[in-house]
Amino acid sequence: MAVASWTGNTSFAVGQIRRATAEQASGLFFRCSTAGTSASSEPSWPNMVGDTITDGTCVWTAIASAYEELAKINPSAIIELFELRLDSTLHGSSDIYRFHAGANADISGNIVFGGGPYVRIAIKGDGFEYTNTGTLPRPTLSISNLDGTMTALLLLVNATTAGNDLGGAEVRRIRTLKKYLDGESTADPNAQWPQERWFVDRKSSESRDQVTFELASKFDLAGQKIPKRQVIANVCQWKYRSSECSYAGSNYFDVNGNTVSTLAEDVCGKRVSSCKLRFGDTAELPFGSFPGAGLTK
Repeated sequence: MAVASWTGNTSFAVGQIRRATAEQASGLFFRCSTAGTSASSEPSWPNMVGDTITDGTCVWTAIASAYEELAKINPSAIIELFELRLDSTLHGSSDIYRFHAGANADISGNIVFGGGPYVRIAIKGDGFEYTNTGTLPRPTLSISNLDGTMTALLLLVNATTAGNDLGGAEVRRIRTLKKYLDGESTADPNAQWPQERWFVDRKSSESRDQVTFELASKFDLAGQKIPKRQVIANVCQWKYRSSECSYAGSNYFDVNGNTVSTLAEDVCGKRVSSCKLRFGDTAELPFGSFPGAGLTK
C-alpha cells in the first residue's frame, strides 16, 4: 500500500509513516518518533536520513523510502530510470524524454512510474559514484541509436542552436523498486532514491549504434561562475532605478554627481557617493556591491 501524505491537525502514533504533500527529490519518508497531533501547516521537511522535525506535538524522523524493502532477504528488483529534459531556450522545446534499460527479467516492455511513461531502450549510465579524490563525477550516458531516434533529436535541437548537441539538457537519474511502479498493488511514485540531476556538458560520440553524452553537475559546467555576483568593492552592480536599487526620487544627478534638472539627464555614477546623494549621508544605502572588500587582510 502506498504511503499516505501528511495531514494537518491529525493525531499520529509512534511508527506511523507519512510523506510530504508535494513531490520531493530527496525521496524520503517520515516516521513518527514522538506521538502527538500535527500542526495546521506542513513543516519544512528535512532532506537527510535520520534528521528530525517537530510538527505540532509530533516529532518526525526522516527515513529512506526503500530502505526496509532492501533489507529483506528477497527484495523487489531495483529499476533505473532516466529522464532527458530539454530547455526551450536552447533546444526549441521543453519536451521530456523518458527511458529505461529494461534489463530486469520481470520488465519486458515500456513501464510507467509516477504517471510518466518510460520507453524501453538500450541505455547505460556510468561514473555516477562520488569519491574522496576532491573532484566531482562526470558520468557518461550512452543511448541506443539503432533506429536513428537520437540523431533525429540532435538535428532538431541543432536547428534551434547550431552545434548545441543537447548541451545544457537536464538528465534525471531515478531509481526505485519494481513494487512501486504504476500498475503494481504497492505502486508509490514517492518511493525512490534521492533523484540525481545532471546536465549534458557535451556529446562525446555519435554513431549508427549509439550516442554518448558526458554529464556534469550544475557546479561543474563550462563557463559557469560561482558565485554569480563578483565581489567588487566600489562599483554598484544594481540596475539604476530598479527594484534592487529602489531609488524612485525626483532629485537628479549626472554620472559625476552634479545636479541636473530632468530625468533624462539622471545617470547614476555607481559609487557609494552616488547613493548618498540620492538617499542621504546617514541613510541605509541599497548599494549593490561590497565596499568593505579588501579593507582587511
